[in-house]
Amino acid sequence: MEKIILAYSGGLDTSVSIKWIKENYNMEVIAALIDCGQPDDLKKAKERALRSGALTSVIIDARQEFVDDFIVPSIKANLKYEKYYPLATALARPLIVKKLVELAQSEKAKAIAHGCTAKGNDQVRFDVGIRSLDPSLEIIAPLRVWKMTREQEIEYAKKNDIEIDVTKKSPYSIDENVWGRSIECGVLEDPWNEPPEDIYKWTKIGKKPGESEYLEIGFEDGIPVSLDGKEMPVLDIIANLNARAGLYGIGRIDMIENRLVGIKSREIYEAPAAVLIIEAHRHLESMVLDRDLSHYKYLLEEKLAEMVYYGLWFTPLRKAILSFIDDSQQFMTGVIRIKLSQKNFEIVGRRSANSLYDFGLATYDKKDSFDPKHSESFIKIWGYPYEILGKKRREDV
Repeated sequence: MEKIILAYSGGLDTSVSIKWIKENYNMEVIAALIDCGQPDDLKKAKERALRSGALTSVIIDARQEFVDDFIVPSIKANLKYEKYYPLATALARPLIVKKLVELAQSEKAKAIAHGCTAKGNDQVRFDVGIRSLDPSLEIIAPLRVWKMTREQEIEYAKKNDIEIDVTKKSPYSIDENVWGRSIECGVLEDPWNEPPEDIYKWTKIGKKPGESEYLEIGFEDGIPVSLDGKEMPVLDIIANLNARAGLYGIGRIDMIENRLVGIKSREIYEAPAAVLIIEAHRHLESMVLDRDLSHYKYLLEEKLAEMVYYGLWFTPLRKAILSFIDDSQQFMTGVIRIKLSQKNFEIVGRRSANSLYDFGLATYDKKDSFDPKHSESFIKIWGYPYEILGKKRREDV
């Protein structure tokens, strides 16, 4: 019997998919759980997959690879889709695809299956990624084939004794990894509804109004390397910031975003560490990068964020843009000081040996080293094109 690799999360869609694939394709299912730092008990999910009918189930630890090859580049590039979303789910997809293809090749599987919906972005990320790495593999997406609603999936699971955590009273679709948590469905689908507090897990407020604290993030070549002066791995810095900032309710994102398939969706994200680190890195860049490099980098950041969101990781352009980004980070070393308070944070201090900030030129006090005599000539030359337009009475151009 042919084998198929299922990208298994332990959630409703993939749990139901195991039996459905066996019934409709007569294939043995290997459930693959790719560990990208999600806090769930993956061993329980692995056992659940076996009880749901999988031939075997494997857990692949990809946490360090996720940090080194995906999160770190996203920090250097200040990646946020449509200004807000730090791309936690989108960043993990190409890594998951890579691991699925590797497993399919080692198991000599005929196909790869995923539980992505026909309306979502993930189907594009999975399909395009798989075809980029191994076009010979067949792709099966049960949710694009069956006609079940989410409620009918729950009934199907009950009818077939498939264990699920989702109920009709709590119908949320959750995706988590170390870089962020996404929540959708249920009452959140009406953009007028205020998100209920019980949807939040990482940002449950544990601090009182008026409470605050300071922290310092140290960077080296654009990579976070220390927290409050203590050196630690990036993964540990992320975990620490998720816990500390989460207690203040920092990192909640509620947005209407443009999906790749052309529809808008209301998305809720929790990403305390991602929000803090990206903003800290951006402020460090404001001190260290020259103006032209900063402004041009903004353009590439927007393009790269869009490419990650659109599932275009395995492309020459992504590789070329990241080469540019890496080169821009060679002097990005310094410390950023942040103040945390309830549902808010502020960048309150910046320090770098490579800073281009010149106190003597910036200050207005007696230590001012700026020579004002140069300003008039500079402005005269700068404005010549527009002065000439004015003389020609073309000021409306």
